[in-house]
Amino acid sequence: MSHPLYQLIRCRIKTFFREPEAIFWTYGFPLIMVFGLGIAFRNKPAEIITFDVVQSSGGQRVAEMAKNQSIIVPHLRSVEEANERLRKNKTPVVLEVLADGSYCYHFDPANPDALRAKLLIDDTLQRAAGRRDTVPTSIQQVTAPGSRYVDWLVPGLIGMNLMGSGMWGIGFNLVDMRVRNLLKRLLATPMKRSHFLASMIGTRVMFFAPELTVLLMFAWLLFGVPIRGSLFSLILMTFLGAVTFAGLGLLTACRAKRIETVSGLMNLIMLPMWLMSGIFFSAERFPDFIQPFVQALPLTQINNALRAIMLDGATLASQWLAILILVGWSVLSFTLALRWFRWN
Repeated sequence: MSHPLYQLIRCRIKTFFREPEAIFWTYGFPLIMVFGLGIAFRNKPAEIITFDVVQSSGGQRVAEMAKNQSIIVPHLRSVEEANERLRKNKTPVVLEVLADGSYCYHFDPANPDALRAKLLIDDTLQRAAGRRDTVPTSIQQVTAPGSRYVDWLVPGLIGMNLMGSGMWGIGFNLVDMRVRNLLKRLLATPMKRSHFLASMIGTRVMFFAPELTVLLMFAWLLFGVPIRGSLFSLILMTFLGAVTFAGLGLLTACRAKRIETVSGLMNLIMLPMWLMSGIFFSAERFPDFIQPFVQALPLTQINNALRAIMLDGATLASQWLAILILVGWSVLSFTLALRWFRWN
């Protein structure tokens, strides 16, 4: 007779493949995110800044001066039209040449795009007027694989997918089974609680290998994202992340009786990690006093470890702190879920 854990995992796998939505959110949605964000942050030529100049004799002179510049494009407009376009965010900057020949820039300093445009426009016009830097500078564009934003982004998306599939894939399904009274039926069988919870984690972890393979192959073929470290280390680190978030999903849903309740709890747990764990920007941007909390988050550690292995070629042994934190989260979450779990 087959072991009950094997039968439970087999049952969960069959249930998963009978739900097309689950297959899409597990395999399709991460690819769409990688494709969309990869296209958005692909290597592009230098941006051309288009801005408005208030119509005047001085404004005409500025427009003529800017004609020979390749990165700024001015448009002469009346003061009313220029201000209206600025109000509607149709132009980032309005340049007005005052009677004494000085430049007055109209823009929102809280808008980073407008601020960057103002700095670029002013620098270009000052150089065209004859200004020279006291210290020569040069620009070396960084476009090599491994140093681009898309390379940095992909490990974060892998970590985010591990968190989402572990939390939602287990937490939502567990509460759904409780709502439909399926757990009461399982309670009547000669099955251990530990076997049932282990089957939930084991089933979710089994799906991490195809998820990882699809994401890495897609990122490598489409954007040339490298893997400089050991593939074995990368797989083990991802496996540990899948176990960690599966355990958190179990803990979140171990007592919830309604879908609305578990949805709120999962959003409450995942929101700090979405914001602070370095998916789209570095977690080091947060102040020093909050860094202990940020670094204790499991998603922060899995993202840091995946980036170190993929982009820096780090060994698994060098990620011992991340491994220790993830193991701690896994053991704690599964132990508490096993203790607090209820069937109804």
